[in-house]
Amino acid sequence: MASMQHEGLLLLFRNRPTLAPELLRDALGLELPPYSEARVESAELTEVVPTEYRADLVVLLLDGKPVFAIVVEVQLWRDEDKRKTWPLYLTSLRSRVNCPTALLVVAPDAGMARWCAQPIALGHPGFVLQPLVAGPDAIPVLVDEREARKDPELAVLSAMAHGQEKAGQAIAQAVMAAVEGLEEERVRLYVDLALSSLSEAARKALEALMRSGSYEYQSEFARKYVAQGREEGLQQGLQKGEQAALLEVLDARGLEVDAAARQRILSCTELAQLKAWVRKAVIAKSVQELFEDEPTTPTVGKPVRSSKAPKSRSKR
Repeated sequence: MASMQHEGLLLLFRNRPTLAPELLRDALGLELPPYSEARVESAELTEVVPTEYRADLVVLLLDGKPVFAIVVEVQLWRDEDKRKTWPLYLTSLRSRVNCPTALLVVAPDAGMARWCAQPIALGHPGFVLQPLVAGPDAIPVLVDEREARKDPELAVLSAMAHGQEKAGQAIAQAVMAAVEGLEEERVRLYVDLALSSLSEAARKALEALMRSGSYEYQSEFARKYVAQGREEGLQQGLQKGEQAALLEVLDARGLEVDAAARQRILSCTELAQLKAWVRKAVIAKSVQELFEDEPTTPTVGKPVRSSKAPKSRSKR
């Protein structure tokens, strides 16, 4: 689930690049320069020496030319190495785009958000990096369906940050209304992320509401999804979510998915395999590379002993 959460969060920002500057401005109070366009840039940050670093995502704000750049990092668990690489990401990106840069760390868990927000002292006097962290306190509790329709990605982010709270059920309902009109792959991913973030109590309350028939889900897919039952529906939804995440990652990296590869991805129902493909898709140079070096199906019957293997002479 951690892989799906990480990739799902990144896809929210890929699908809507303006989400990053809006969080910095509206939730964290950072003053940004005027801009007319926000776009996803290459996240490869290479030093002069042949060492390559890759941030999770880079969003570039432009007004005819680059005016501000944002390194977006999704943090779901502690990684001390990040405190070394985050300053490098900023300085390398600033050198590349020649404009001010900022680090936005998205951490839906409150404890993780506090860890991420700790200042990073570089040693040089006054040179201290203070990460800008979008944790639960900075992410709004979005329960208004009209507002959720305006910003589906923010609604999903709200569900992931506050799904364990009392408002979790209302947020999930707002997400189901917000996905109306989106393409099916995004709908599946967004609904999966929202529902899998709910507390057990919120899920049970949502199930009771489903059974009562008193709530009309706006999305046709949502109606089908919730009618399947939580166990079967969520399992299938997780598979579809991983498939959607994989296709989104490949598309974002500009890797062409032919009909055969798409069919292979969509026909795979093994979550472990799909998760492995998602991780591999981040660095693969082609779609075909995803399917290389996969273990072959073992032969049924007795194991074949190598003719070169020495026979044991020991007796018991």
